[in-house]
Amino acid sequence: MDHEIIYASASALAQSIRSRSLSSEEVVAAYLRRIAIINPQLNAVVQLTADTALAQARAADTALARGAMIGPLHGVPMTIKDNLDTAGVISTGGTTGRAAYVPAQDATVVARLHAAGAILLGKTNTPELTLAFETDNLIHGRTSNPYDLRCTSGGSSGGAAAIIAAGGSPFDIGSDTGGRIRLPAHFCGITGLKPSSGRVPRTGHILPPAGALDALTTLGPMARFVEDLSLIFPIIAGADWYDATIAPVPLGDPSAITLKQLRVAVHTDNGIMTPTAETVAVVRAAADALANAGISIVETRPPGIEQTSEIISGLFNADSATPQMLLEQYGTTEIHPWLQPAPDAAERTPVLAAEMADRLFRWGIFRNQMLAFMESYDVILCPVCAFPAIPHGTGDDPDHRNGFSYTETYNLTGWPAVAVRCGTSAAGLPIGVQVVARPWREDVALAVAAYLERVFGGWQQLAN
Repeated sequence: MDHEIIYASASALAQSIRSRSLSSEEVVAAYLRRIAIINPQLNAVVQLTADTALAQARAADTALARGAMIGPLHGVPMTIKDNLDTAGVISTGGTTGRAAYVPAQDATVVARLHAAGAILLGKTNTPELTLAFETDNLIHGRTSNPYDLRCTSGGSSGGAAAIIAAGGSPFDIGSDTGGRIRLPAHFCGITGLKPSSGRVPRTGHILPPAGALDALTTLGPMARFVEDLSLIFPIIAGADWYDATIAPVPLGDPSAITLKQLRVAVHTDNGIMTPTAETVAVVRAAADALANAGISIVETRPPGIEQTSEIISGLFNADSATPQMLLEQYGTTEIHPWLQPAPDAAERTPVLAAEMADRLFRWGIFRNQMLAFMESYDVILCPVCAFPAIPHGTGDDPDHRNGFSYTETYNLTGWPAVAVRCGTSAAGLPIGVQVVARPWREDVALAVAAYLERVFGGWQQLAN
């Protein structure tokens, strides 16, 4: 019975709880048992709220018996990445200065999920301040990939991706500053949505909604099934009257999209790093599947996309003071090696303002050129990454670093993108594709991702 519960979609669980064919207590208990089995291998869940979750599940069942339903996620369990504040539960953001920090209130997205009826199982691991492509920190250590424990689950939403893939949670909320929803989803074979910049409030996030590079960071849902992204996204989107970047743009309905009317640009090489042959084959197979559905496919890539790594690296290097300022604010004195300042940082400080002005200008030109390209297309189909999951500790290798550029492009543009599994490597590791849409058109990206999931099967159950 547990397998039927833990591998169901959040949407199916919500329906089963509403119809009372399953109780919320049964569902929560099944997930807690799965976490107990799988988490010692993965180190994905770093705070467990078992007693509270079971009590809330019983209360949800009692309310439903009286005919009172809280919302669309009534009684459905979730995990939440440790970069987001959860009232009464330690929220470290992966930094030692917050090792015992207990927020007084939920982050906006967490509050909205609770209001929709969701129940917190626990917090999932993240690198320090979320600023790495591997999930490892000095408080909780590293998270492993459920398909190969020798490999990373990616970062920064690696704890979320690993526990979802292993059946320990139906969904989580990730954050994406350079691909950090999409890359872990790709490495762990699940699906994840990076919404348009300005869609989902970041209030209560370890990187507050402020600063020169504020627009790069977006929050979005991660799950095993695309239908769950479509369920959760409208719950967490919209202004909260604190995050000043959030725009009141109406949401579209993925089920209303006519696929045959779409124009898709596909590329398998961004001019920065050529993907593995297996990755190329998976993207081409996905393009063929869309063509078979009557969708117009053109093999082309946006001009100038090969500047992605140079631009985003330049932005982070010029704004290296912001992470250090946050670490000081949080009281962190022992810093993970990935976040330690470069040896010449102090010498560079006097020229940071001039560097930042130049790099922000180049970023603006890049965004303009990308938008001009997108006038002719509704979707870009491309790799999520140049390779499947990599061994622990290799994320900073120059070749690997360049492979992450496929996601970074769409943090620079601020466009919505979905990662969805469409294949498997010879080593048994998941391979996803990236479905990118025009700004504010999450409905289009989700509709295309859902079709590819139907064709290729999406997430695949683990052997254990």
